[in-house]
Amino acid sequence: MTLDTIQDLLSRRPFEPFQIVTSSGNVYSIRHPEMAWPIRNGIYVGLGGRGKIPERAAFVSLLHISAVETSANGSKKHK
Repeated sequence: MTLDTIQDLLSRRPFEPFQIVTSSGNVYSIRHPEMAWPIRNGIYVGLGGRGKIPERAAFVSLLHISAVETSANGSKKHK
């Protein structure tokens, strides 16, 4: 998975929610573009909370992202 792919998904308008699936089987839902912060080697995903302010964040390394699934059509983009 490349950072460009994540950034493209985050910048789509209208925004289309998606899920990040990791090599360990964890799934992170991105329902709003404000809940994800890409950095050079991965992405921070906001977790919990109400509205646009998360309670905490999880770091997901690009090396461990095995698929990205869009919610609208269930399509997958593999690493």
